[in-house]
Amino acid sequence: MPRYLDTKHRAVTTFQRRIGNPLLKRLPWQTLLETTGRTSGLPRRTPVGGRRVGDSFWLVSEFGDKSQYVRNIEADPRVRVRIRGRWYHGTAHPLPDDDPRARLRLLPRLNSAAVRVLGTRLLTVRVDLTD
Repeated sequence: MPRYLDTKHRAVTTFQRRIGNPLLKRLPWQTLLETTGRTSGLPRRTPVGGRRVGDSFWLVSEFGDKSQYVRNIEADPRVRVRIRGRWYHGTAHPLPDDDPRARLRLLPRLNSAAVRVLGTRLLTVRVDLTD
């Protein structure tokens, strides 16, 4: 990864970890993705933007396999997603062959714009919901 992209990744993730995510997690309408920490085994909740389509929830990770939640999914794909205040269990699948920029056009506009601007390695993730 070029040096400027690595710097951008560090700056954005530091802001998200210290300011953005703690605030967003408290909002009752915010969609959350809950993974299991690959080292700790503890639940990890991350605010995400995406859209439910039938029995699947779609999102695009702005940092691909460098995102902590994607790394957690790779270790254990069982997740939960809070959509409009209700929790759903599911199995997450990173989709490297999907076109994440095309996928963003199908997802909520504001979040998609932020992912496009801030992201350095876009990766589509599909969660197959089981309940």
